[in-house]
Amino acid sequence: MSIIANTFQTFQAKGDREDLTDVIWNIDPVQTPFVTSVARAKATAVLHEWQTDSLAAANGTNAQIQGDDISSFDSVTATTRLNNYTQISRKTLVISRTQETVLKAGRKSEVALQLAKKGKELRRDIEQICVGTNQAKFAGSTGTASNIASALSWIVTNTSKGATGGDPAAADGTGTRTDGTQRTFSEDQLKSVLLGIFNSTAEEPDIALLPGKQKQIASAFTGNQTKMQDTSDKRLVASIDIYVGDFNASGLRMMPDRFMRTSNRDVLVINSELWAMAWLDPIRQEDLAKTGDTAAKKLLIGEFTLECRNEKGSGGVFDLS
Repeated sequence: MSIIANTFQTFQAKGDREDLTDVIWNIDPVQTPFVTSVARAKATAVLHEWQTDSLAAANGTNAQIQGDDISSFDSVTATTRLNNYTQISRKTLVISRTQETVLKAGRKSEVALQLAKKGKELRRDIEQICVGTNQAKFAGSTGTASNIASALSWIVTNTSKGATGGDPAAADGTGTRTDGTQRTFSEDQLKSVLLGIFNSTAEEPDIALLPGKQKQIASAFTGNQTKMQDTSDKRLVASIDIYVGDFNASGLRMMPDRFMRTSNRDVLVINSELWAMAWLDPIRQEDLAKTGDTAAKKLLIGEFTLECRNEKGSGGVFDLS
């Protein structure tokens, strides 16, 4: 093929306008199922405290003689006082005056766009801090930031672990999990945790938080039912969103969480009413003093902690592959 001599083409042109779509596509995930689902509480100090209580074990030999005089009394147990430290998380940005002023594609204000992004990023950070880290509480010091005990640091009573895996020494946020030999997630592991929760508490868990890989495995659980499909319906349903077991008649919502540990090794079985995000200082936006040729300096900051109201109402399957 050939072209006529001196044909002026776009390759030589200098004044053609750019073709830039006036939309910015961002499909990064922003769902934070743990932080969104649990209760909300108010913290009033950097050491946030709460109490738990328990009943004595049932006594199957509680039989008394007629007319017996009481000479000794049952022991009375005190409540348990628990606590967690608050943690400060923040995002910052600075935008030049020129960048805010020039005509832009996909947004009118660079400051507004970046603030919206930073807000979503901060939410993702807090979700990962709560369920995607294996960290104990730390009071902090003059030169070191304090941090909360994450959910993994609280769950002790109702767990399924791999060989060499270990729970924190106590259900008080002072220890961390010992990772053990990884194994394939199974329905029997989940059922053992649900049985443990049933034996420990009158409360039913309502949420299971799973990494993507474990959600796929859970969707293949067979339960005690045969799956049916209407031949007139061309959809193939290959997921389980609600798991109803022997001890959770209301159902366990199977919720994938992208911000759990990247090794896919944890599945958390949660009673959302027994956990709370306690905010000492809810996330807020502040304008920082301008210096030089800047349009805006912004700070997004919040101070929070995680309240585990009673870990016996939750559990976890750990050391998964």
